[in-house]
Amino acid sequence: MIRILTHALKKLSHEYIVLSESKSVFILPTQYAQLWKPVQTKINYETLEKLSVLRPEDRLQYISEACRDKVVLDIGCLDETALEKRNTKYWLHKRIAQTSRKVVGIDNSEKIPTEGIRTSDKSIIYRGDGVSPAASYFDQYNFDIVIAGEFIEHIESPLLFFKNIKEALPGKELIISTPNGVSFANTLLGTMGREVQHQDHIHTFTFKILNTLCQRAKFKKWSIIPYHFYATEMILSSTGIKRTAAKTAEVTVKCVERFFPLLSFGYIARIRL
Repeated sequence: MIRILTHALKKLSHEYIVLSESKSVFILPTQYAQLWKPVQTKINYETLEKLSVLRPEDRLQYISEACRDKVVLDIGCLDETALEKRNTKYWLHKRIAQTSRKVVGIDNSEKIPTEGIRTSDKSIIYRGDGVSPAASYFDQYNFDIVIAGEFIEHIESPLLFFKNIKEALPGKELIISTPNGVSFANTLLGTMGREVQHQDHIHTFTFKILNTLCQRAKFKKWSIIPYHFYATEMILSSTGIKRTAAKTAEVTVKCVERFFPLLSFGYIARIRL
C-alpha cells in the first residue's frame, strides 16, 4: 500500500517532494527543502529490482536552497568554467552565496592566490586540499553544511573524502552532486560515436554505486535525487543557430528525464554525516 501511495504522490505537481521514513510517507513543499531530513533508500541489489526514484531537480536551485541561512563549506567550487559563469546564474558557488549566511570555499586551483579570492561580501575561496581540508577551517568556522558539487568524479578516492568529512563534521549535512554514468544524454551521444567526459574525470557513478558508497562510508541517513540536464557551456559559448539547437536539445533531454529519472544527467546525494 505504501509503495502504491508513494508512486501516486510522485505524480503530483513538482511543487512538492515526497519523503519516506520507515512506513510513513510525508509531503513537503520544495521551498522547505532545507528542512528535509535525509532518508536512506533501501536497495536489495537484485538485477531486475524496481528502483523508486524521485523526479529530477534543478541542481543549482536545489543545492542553493538547501544552504539558505547556513554557514557553508563549498569544496571544489572554482571549476574550469567558473570564469565563464561568474557573472551568470549558472555558477553554483555564486548561487550558494546569495542564499547562505556565509560561504568558505576550498579548491586546489593554481588560479587562486595565497590570500584567496573574495567572491562576495560573505563568500571567499581559498586554495587548499578539498579531499582532506585543513583542521584550521573547522576550528575557525562552525559549518552547518558541506557542498561538493561535481567534485567526487575528479578525485582518486571518493570514499576517503566521505570518511574525512564525516570525521571532521559528525552529525552535520553533506550534499554532493555528480554526473550519471548512464544518463540519456550520454547514451544518445554514444549512438553517434561520441562521449562527453571531461579529461579530469576518473570515476563514473550511477544510482546504485552512490548508494554503495554511502553504505561503506557508514553515513547515518541519505537520499539520492536525480538532477536535470543543462547545456550550459554549449549555450554560453554559442550564438545563433547553434545556441538555438543547444536550447532545443536541453528541453528534449529534460522531457525524457522527467519520465525516466534513472536516465537523468546526474545525481544529488543528500547525506547526514
